[in-house]
Amino acid sequence: MGALAHLIEQRGIATTTIGLIRLHLEKIRVPRALAVPFELGRPLGEPENPAFQRRVLLAALGLLERTDGPVVLDDFPEEAPGRLPLEGWKPAVVLPAVPVPGPDASAADWANALCTEWTPLLWTHMRHAGERGRSTVGGGQQDRERWPELFAAFAAGTPPVESAVPGLRAVQAMRYVADDLKALYTEAAIAPGSGPSSRQVLDWFWNDTVAGALLQVVRARCLASDDKVLNIVGTMQIVPGARVR
Repeated sequence: MGALAHLIEQRGIATTTIGLIRLHLEKIRVPRALAVPFELGRPLGEPENPAFQRRVLLAALGLLERTDGPVVLDDFPEEAPGRLPLEGWKPAVVLPAVPVPGPDASAADWANALCTEWTPLLWTHMRHAGERGRSTVGGGQQDRERWPELFAAFAAGTPPVESAVPGLRAVQAMRYVADDLKALYTEAAIAPGSGPSSRQVLDWFWNDTVAGALLQVVRARCLASDDKVLNIVGTMQIVPGARVR
């Protein structure tokens, strides 16, 4: 978008940009840019908060009135409300106390642990999705009943050779199911109408669930593989860098 802004400016049309990574804006030297401190994928802060989104847009448009260029780079002064912790928040689902399998655990051990943990969560997720009228679970295109076996195979170092999704390698298909697994847990944990911060929800997922521990092991196995595609997926696409143990 920064390069596009330069091209549009060359044709005499003023532009303003919203950027999530300030360093990029500094390097590209966008003519006018508002750096925002939000999560990737949320340039206006967060969904379902039109008043906050309006303030972000007005701040970006306000840069068109500035005359102190040629480069105008400003910072949005507010954090997104969804990033602020909610005092006393607890997940809306109570998971059974399932021990995390040890380093020598088999695929069956991991599959059983995940199935035992998420049984009560499935009903809660279904209820919350019905109340919200939507869910982000489903991008992996695989039946949920197959997820434990799929993740367990990668965790045990025996990934499947054949992919269940046409056109994708098995590890690529698993990567999308990993997103589904995260969404399943986090959507169940957040009761409709509640407003915990994303950090609170992700702290719970990565620190307190078998599912989070399982994805950490899957990542480690991918990185230890001789398969370069597994290495790439494990490096960037299963566990966020800030959550790597």
